[in-house]
Amino acid sequence: MTTQPDSLNPAQLPAMDAELSAYATTPAGQHRGTAAPHIAPGEIAVGVIVGRASEYFDFFVYGIASVLVFPSVFFPFEPKLEATLYSFLVFALAFVARPFGTIGFMALQRHFGRETKLTVALFALGISTAGIAFLPTYASIGPWAIVLLVLFRMGQGVALGGSWDGLPSLLALNAPANKRGWHAMLGQLGAPLGFLVASGLFAYLTGNLSPDEFLEWGWRYPFYVAFAINVVALFARLRLVATEEYARLLDMQELEPTDALELMRTQGSNIVIGALAALASYALFHMVTVFALSWITLYSIRPVSDFLVVEMCGAGLAAAGMVVSGLVADRIGRRRTLGTIAAMIAVFSGFVPTLLSGGQLGQDVFILLGFALLGLSYGQAAGAVTSNFAPRFRYTGAALTADFAWLVGAAFAPLVALGLSAHFGLAYVSLYLLSGAAATLGALTLNRALEGGD
Repeated sequence: MTTQPDSLNPAQLPAMDAELSAYATTPAGQHRGTAAPHIAPGEIAVGVIVGRASEYFDFFVYGIASVLVFPSVFFPFEPKLEATLYSFLVFALAFVARPFGTIGFMALQRHFGRETKLTVALFALGISTAGIAFLPTYASIGPWAIVLLVLFRMGQGVALGGSWDGLPSLLALNAPANKRGWHAMLGQLGAPLGFLVASGLFAYLTGNLSPDEFLEWGWRYPFYVAFAINVVALFARLRLVATEEYARLLDMQELEPTDALELMRTQGSNIVIGALAALASYALFHMVTVFALSWITLYSIRPVSDFLVVEMCGAGLAAAGMVVSGLVADRIGRRRTLGTIAAMIAVFSGFVPTLLSGGQLGQDVFILLGFALLGLSYGQAAGAVTSNFAPRFRYTGAALTADFAWLVGAAFAPLVALGLSAHFGLAYVSLYLLSGAAATLGALTLNRALEGGD
């Protein structure tokens, strides 16, 4: 059963199709007779976008390197396909570790405050990312290179889980009732921005260095850049997190860490439904980025740098799609928007074999169309059904819902998709993506039934 917030009128629930509406409905401060402090939405939006862009930059630097670098540098004893699959297995470990990071850093916040939590988490992320840049290769120290790669990758996952700052919630609190879909997509813009910078760096390096130079030292440069970007993002986010207005606003809305075991026991169904509701978007996320790059690298003769440029164009389309999703969601509702795009992704999945095996033109269409659908879907995917959480569980519940959405929808997507395509054919990649769309539609339908919505 889904637990409803005590302060909400059940008659209003069908209209609450987003986490944003939950935050914007009946603020706790109103019950206490306290005037809510004001922070400009534009200032909050900048903090959200900068913070998310830095995280996604780290994410995509590792993802691209797991295709272009790590199979040769850390798994040279295997054929290229098997080495890439091993690399994708390590890639998935960050998503496995992420929920543990969320839980652990929530405990840290309860004892030492959110500023300490965010500082420790982002420095841990930066150290893990920069540590990868300094890793010796398998040729230098043998299997210990793989062990260190695994440890740093899991460190990235733990740190990402701990970096939840509540800024999207603060942005939601300041969102007008008729602009919730618009404000929901602002934080998601960090994904295409991070991918543009990461893929641009790798496109430049692969296009201007020899293969030996790139594998010897060139690939390490983006990881150095990631550390510098993390430092800038840290101060941009702390500038808001450390303000008295921010702290008061979160306290008024009961947006504080709660016990994870109690959350799972009383609100577990909300986490499951929330994770599945975003499955189509998160699965497509890796279909058009990491998996597509691996498939082109293994089975196409086109230059990697050229393909990365096409993916950068796709990222631009994704950003435009996110903007459109905000406008559409404010007219028809976030859940209806997600359901419609999930159905479109289901149709798109049927054309995966034809497009990827259709030469350069087909591959480009797959990337551009896939990124456009990704933008429309991912723009509204965050917290789509977490309005069901009781107020005191929303802060931790939203973070864990995102963690499990990444784990279920994206963590193993490149590994599964490449393994299926290599051993059984691209048609099985279509079935994999179709299953994600079906899961999203099923979760949205179930959530609507639990809420009594239409």
